[in-house]
Amino acid sequence: MNTKAPVAGFKVALYFSCLAFYLLTGCAKQTKSSESARQNATRQNSAPPNIVFFLVDDLGWSDIGAFGSSFYETPNIDALAAQGMKFTNAYAACPVCSPTRASIMSGKYPARLNTTDWFGAPQPTTVGKHWTKNKPLLPAEYLENLPLEETTLAEAFKANGYGTFFAGKWHLGESPEYWPEKQGFDVNKGGYWAGSPRGNHYFTPYDNSRLSDGPSGENLTLRLADETVSYIGQHKNSPFLAYLSFYAVHNPLGAPEALVDKYTEKKKRLGLEDQWGNEGESKVRLNQTLPVYAALVETMDQAVGKVLASLKANGLDKNTIIVFMSDNGGLSTAEGQPTTNLPLRAGKGWLYEGGIREPMVIHWPGVTKVGSVTDQVMISTDFYPTLLEMAGLPSLPDQHVDGISLVPALKGKNMKRGPVYWHYPHYGNQGGSPGSVVRAGDWKLIEWFEDGRGLELYNLKNDIGEKNNLAASNPGKTQELHTLLQNWRQEVGANMPSKNPMAAQNAGK
Repeated sequence: MNTKAPVAGFKVALYFSCLAFYLLTGCAKQTKSSESARQNATRQNSAPPNIVFFLVDDLGWSDIGAFGSSFYETPNIDALAAQGMKFTNAYAACPVCSPTRASIMSGKYPARLNTTDWFGAPQPTTVGKHWTKNKPLLPAEYLENLPLEETTLAEAFKANGYGTFFAGKWHLGESPEYWPEKQGFDVNKGGYWAGSPRGNHYFTPYDNSRLSDGPSGENLTLRLADETVSYIGQHKNSPFLAYLSFYAVHNPLGAPEALVDKYTEKKKRLGLEDQWGNEGESKVRLNQTLPVYAALVETMDQAVGKVLASLKANGLDKNTIIVFMSDNGGLSTAEGQPTTNLPLRAGKGWLYEGGIREPMVIHWPGVTKVGSVTDQVMISTDFYPTLLEMAGLPSLPDQHVDGISLVPALKGKNMKRGPVYWHYPHYGNQGGSPGSVVRAGDWKLIEWFEDGRGLELYNLKNDIGEKNNLAASNPGKTQELHTLLQNWRQEVGANMPSKNPMAAQNAGK
């Protein structure tokens, strides 16, 4: 009797049973491993996006290469524009800084908040000590802080689990109770009452209670970038909102000597000479030739580059939304006239396009088409609802009442945009006069409040430089927009300037 056959059969059966068990468990392990990798990838892809917001102070519409400058060099911002979407009709909510900054933080028009002038500008009761004391109008009274009752953009993100970081210029209240750390930011590096760099200006010592001095020769703009880079590195494993609000390129001008020398030589090499014109009673610069301003712009660009490089180094560049914007137009008619906004008219402190239209870029990885451009109109109140939607967070419609989401535009679609408005019932230090503005489609109406100035109507599609006032030749459109503007001022409770009873008496003094 052959007993080996059953044994052999048993071994063969056992072999195939083991093989089947190995294959099944191996496949199961492999499947489990693949599923785990897929889930990890899904979690990574669905992680809340980080937000990096660059806000530049006094940067003009044509002050970077991507928006037309051939004298200033901004390779990092140009590269950002090439990766994201350029907005060619992007507006600040005011031609001066504090109101625009408040509009970004609140999602509300300055007129609704009553924050219509830079904080520290004369009030009706103090104008007697100001150069505008002889003007026909007294400025409207305004609020000199961002009200604590507002739920700020930072507070909205913080409430949804985001870390919040602020660096640079704040200028939204004199008292510390109104500073960034009281308005939703976990960290504040350099944000306090001042609207321009104090101390040694763009170099240490800074004389800033919210920013320690650095080693000799340290540059303020680059230091703020370094602080932002440090925060990003420390918080790369959780979502954050990093808001880098440069003091640059605000007066007083200052930049590394080597860069100033570079642009002095460039100006000479290109044979450039300063060109001047007039805007009302003000002298206006007509070309970009000032070396120290060019150096300051490039230093700001280097700082942007530092932050963008840190995102990539930390593996965050694919899941970080980047915003680049200025708070008002470039300074072209006063205080040294360091730049020009041409082809736009005038600049900071004016209600013409040069005072309110800004260079703006948004890069939303995987959503915005690379190198895309839109001419759809946006205004700084729009950032609040836009960023909430981009981050997948609930909207706060009672808060950002004056903004709309730009997400459709960022996805290449048309937005449903109604008129946008400005209200500046003050005399600008740069020569601008009190007035209000409405833009509806291609049409823009300016109402000046001084007697005799009246209304100005422009078609911006055909006349970006606002040279041809069509108010008299198109009374229908003028009346239509004027009615819109008047109704809007009533709806938001806009404060108005008043007659200056001392103007005639002060005129000869």
